[in-house]
Amino acid sequence: MDLKRIAKDTAQVLTSYLTYQSVRTVLDQLKETNLPRYYWFQEFSSREKLQDGEAFIQQLFQAEPELALRVMTVRQHLAEEVSEFLPEMVTTNIQQSNMEHRKKHLERMTQMTSEELAASGDRVNDLERLEKLEPPEADESDSSASSP
Repeated sequence: MDLKRIAKDTAQVLTSYLTYQSVRTVLDQLKETNLPRYYWFQEFSSREKLQDGEAFIQQLFQAEPELALRVMTVRQHLAEEVSEFLPEMVTTNIQQSNMEHRKKHLERMTQMTSEELAASGDRVNDLERLEKLEPPEADESDSSASSP
């Protein structure tokens, strides 16, 4: 397991997500203050790929450097505000999620076992009923047939 690569990939995904959130924040601000620029930025952000935050900002710098700087400022602010709580929140969320998945899995296993037990209990009851309906043993039928 390459923990350094995993940490680097996670940081890149988080950076792109914070870029996305900063674009949403700037869009909300523009909607309140500058509708023509809001419409332009909304169209731009829907056309350009926001999955890669760094590539998005590069494209935005070429089209509207002022907006790119604004998005980067908001992104940095978000990163500073969120980074304090993030490690504990991620760890807690993963622990809670894992516990829920294990609980559901155990419930499914328990239900399956109960159903299997019920099914096998039904089979035992069916066998008992069949045994009661079977004709008497051959020895008993021979002795009853010979004595009139």
